[in-house]
Amino acid sequence: MGAVEQRVVLTNRMGLHARPSTAIATTATRFGADVTITKDDMTVDAKSVLELLMLAAECGSELVVRAEGSDAAAAVKAVAALVESKFGELDVDA
Repeated sequence: MGAVEQRVVLTNRMGLHARPSTAIATTATRFGADVTITKDDMTVDAKSVLELLMLAAECGSELVVRAEGSDAAAAVKAVAALVESKFGELDVDA
């Protein structure tokens, strides 16, 4: 099967900090597909928390979730759903 990709926008207030990065990596690891995330001109392995943190993606950042492999569509759908759910974060000022 070929590559599958989807554009998503980070809408959670804090962007891609440690907890969302961990959630993405945990989700991506469930799939056999190679999953990457691109921000601007930087592409990282979505299964690596440290690489995801290197994106320094803030609220409003556009990301491209891309996967290649037999379960690529499911992997992209799962990661995109996490981003679209704002990682379960509430929009409340601390």
